Amino acid sequence: MFEIFQSEKSGKFYFRLKATNGQVILASEAYEKKAGAENGIQSVIKNAQIDERFARLESKNGDPYFKLKAANGQHVGKSEMYSSKAAMEKGIQSVKNNANSRAQIKDLTA
Repeated sequence: MFEIFQSEKSGKFYFRLKATNGQVILASEAYEKKAGAENGIQSVIKNAQIDERFARLESKNGDPYFKLKAANGQHVGKSEMYSSKAAMEKGIQSVKNNANSRAQIKDLTA
């Protein structure tokens, strides 16, 4: 399930993708308008099935994480930090499994 929400502090819009267990598996960058977050969700759905769009990265302290890129190379979502590369790969697979046209979109701003 995707959730769209707005920061009370900045007023900017975000989305997050949750697995069936409720855990956040992908979080967006900030958008000025809700339409930007909605377009970001569509980009995730479009790009999540293309393995090359996942940039597998490592934090300064060695924790693996990933970012999902659109066709133009822009990042549309980022994962949490993982304890191992294997756990990160499971996170990528979870995004692939949950980001599809059947995914529910819950607007928490309404």
